[in-house]
Amino acid sequence: MVLGLTLSFVVGLLVGGLAIHVGASLIVGSSSYSKALITAAVAWFAWAVVSLFVGWLPLLGPVVGLLVYVGVINVQYDAGWLKAGAVAFVAWVTSLLALALLRTLSLGVEVVGVPGV
Repeated sequence: MVLGLTLSFVVGLLVGGLAIHVGASLIVGSSSYSKALITAAVAWFAWAVVSLFVGWLPLLGPVVGLLVYVGVINVQYDAGWLKAGAVAFVAWVTSLLALALLRTLSLGVEVVGVPGV
């Protein structure tokens, strides 16, 4: 059970990192995959902390979580809030596509580091 959860987390983090990498490459113009993996891990942790404290509040919890997520991208890529939001959106779409592909291969994983997927 622990091995399965660990494997699912690692695969999810790799997919989340790839999605952020694609978004940052398209919007900001440059990105390394390792930086995207770090961004995904930090974003996952930040989202978890926000969810713990305000996630239960209707509307406010998800909005604060999304702002924190975009803020992590903004800090990591020094892109400004608008570009960071665009990176987040592209990462979200990329994650959905990656999940659809993984599900056709009968791999049920969750994406780590991209909220709402």
